[in-house]
Amino acid sequence: MNDTITTEAPLKTPDMRLDGLVAVVTGAGRGLGRACACAVAGAGAETVLVSRTASDLDSVAAEIEAAGGAARKLICDVSDLDEITARIGGLDRIDILINNAGTNAPEPFVDVSESNFDKVMDLNVKSAFFVAQVVSRKMIEQGDGGSIIHMSSQMGHVGSPTRTVYCTSKHAIEGLNKAMAVELAPHNIRVNAIGPTYIITAMTAPNFDNPEFRADALSRIPLGRVGQLEDIMGSIVFLASPASALITGASLVVDGGWTAQ
Repeated sequence: MNDTITTEAPLKTPDMRLDGLVAVVTGAGRGLGRACACAVAGAGAETVLVSRTASDLDSVAAEIEAAGGAARKLICDVSDLDEITARIGGLDRIDILINNAGTNAPEPFVDVSESNFDKVMDLNVKSAFFVAQVVSRKMIEQGDGGSIIHMSSQMGHVGSPTRTVYCTSKHAIEGLNKAMAVELAPHNIRVNAIGPTYIITAMTAPNFDNPEFRADALSRIPLGRVGQLEDIMGSIVFLASPASALITGASLVVDGGWTAQ
């Protein structure tokens, strides 16, 4: 560990480029995953796009390549542990993981069905856990460290009506994030989370057609607006890059101030 204190050397702003690194993005075919993939590709990483849907990956890969980036497509169902091991574990190199695949099924707590509970928890927690495990093994084997970024949520820090299962899953990710950070630090693998507020995507946009929902959401965000996909892209690049070299076990909320109240 370099803990030498000096005032002699000139200071240099840490680099946020990701040139020469390989970044795996799960759920990369749409929404937040698409934004994460475009972000790291724009910073120079070779991006491995992971999804079950080939047509979605074709679209995102074409978008990245049109902007001058490099993308590979990997068809993989991250709810299938054998596929995770064979396909993600079979990659030749992984330097960055954006553990993004997830889902939601809002309903009142007293009406939550076992099937919806299992659907959300299996993808948001179980799949995320084992994707991270497979990638961590690869990073340890490589011996060069790495950066793992979990897609959490502001709902990993607060509660909300009709989102008991989702909140449960994202609070679990926040705990996983901290425990992984501590355990993997000796291997120079940094583990952090991003917690967005409502980001406008094809999945979330219909919620804002409801005037009551929109008014309630905006009343909770001091900055007075919901998020756009671009709002998370800089945070992703920062946590993936050497600019965050001493940050691990942290959760960066990109929430317009929702959780500050």
